[in-house]
Amino acid sequence: MATSPMAPSPLGIPKSRARQLMAASIGNVVEWYDWYAYTFLAIYFSAQIFPASTGSSLVPLLSSFAVFAVGFFMRPLGGLLVGAFADRYGRKAAMTFTIILMGVGSLIVGLTPTYEAVGLLAPVILTLARLIQGLSVGGEFAAATTFLVESAPEGRRGLFSSFQYVSTTIGQLLASGLAALLATSLAEADMDSYGWRIPFIVGAVLSLVGLWIRKGADETSAVAEEIQQGKAERPKMFEFLRHHPRSAATIVGITIAGTVAYYTWTSFLPTYAQITVGFDEADSLQIGTISLVFFMILQPLLGMLSDRVGRRPMLITFGVGFLVLPVPLLSLLTDAYASLLVVQLVGMVFLGCFTSISAAVNSELFPTRVRAAGAGFPYSLTVALFGGTAPLIGTALQQAGNPQLFPWYMSALALISTLVYVFVLKETKGRPLS
Repeated sequence: MATSPMAPSPLGIPKSRARQLMAASIGNVVEWYDWYAYTFLAIYFSAQIFPASTGSSLVPLLSSFAVFAVGFFMRPLGGLLVGAFADRYGRKAAMTFTIILMGVGSLIVGLTPTYEAVGLLAPVILTLARLIQGLSVGGEFAAATTFLVESAPEGRRGLFSSFQYVSTTIGQLLASGLAALLATSLAEADMDSYGWRIPFIVGAVLSLVGLWIRKGADETSAVAEEIQQGKAERPKMFEFLRHHPRSAATIVGITIAGTVAYYTWTSFLPTYAQITVGFDEADSLQIGTISLVFFMILQPLLGMLSDRVGRRPMLITFGVGFLVLPVPLLSLLTDAYASLLVVQLVGMVFLGCFTSISAAVNSELFPTRVRAAGAGFPYSLTVALFGGTAPLIGTALQQAGNPQLFPWYMSALALISTLVYVFVLKETKGRPLS
């Protein structure tokens, strides 16, 4: 259980709670650093692991499977299995497991031999590493978000929830920053040969640091402690779905628009600007970095706002914003620096109304007994189906000569989520965590 309050930190959070916040956040930084490092460095190692011409038809198949599918589609399984583990054995045990798992996956990527050295075994090893990382990330969301929300003082669940995306963004920035530093410091041949391995080895070491920090955290689930003491029955694997189907379906509806908007505005928008209006690649990446810093700063501010005004007004603001704005905003894109910057920053403000509180809302919909699996599985499944496919759909529409349909696609999904916010979701701010 959480320790008793002590002297407050600068944010007005008792130091005992601040330690809980740090344990979840720093571990999450490491998780997402490892996850994004793969994305930023794939351009350097793909030719060594998946050569273009090998005489084996399995190699391109494994390449496509590893890069585009494995990571995202292991996340629902991670949300389910690790979420169930967290409900039975505690959030702390689950977070310890996920950070070890991510460290192992990162180490395997960093040590993967080339195709020239071991043949088909190289892409098999890399695929295995991505399976492990996907499982870890899906499980991390289930365990860490419930831990964050359950650690929050009264009236601060929105603020604590916001650190899920603060830490995610820090991990993304660290991965891109180290990749950029190595790419500019090393010769291209050295980067292709061994430089790309360095960030993954660093990620494995950082996982040990995160593990050490998390070992000092306090368990937040009284139910899990009662289960371990034999005072309560263990929840079944799909108990959350049998007993709380409405809540599980509500999370899907809440997340559809949010995940598409998130992956579009934080990852795909610079590429979208390049392929639609010929935006300069270096400038688009710079704007993407500026926008991520702005987005990170917004999270706690919007989380605190939700603790005052409620979750539903924030989500409705996000939903209406992405129902109305994608078409006019993306139509304003030109090859001018200011156009992409304005479009990205405006979108980030509305997106933050979703990301800052999604962990709180999801956790508040389920009782403690099944909270981790109940919040983790439907969320991760929706992210895999809609968030992971957003860049693919946007690129496919551009190749088909219909890039203008992509913002309409976003608006259609925003309409679905907005209807859920208005007519299905009940206000959860101030509701005691059962």
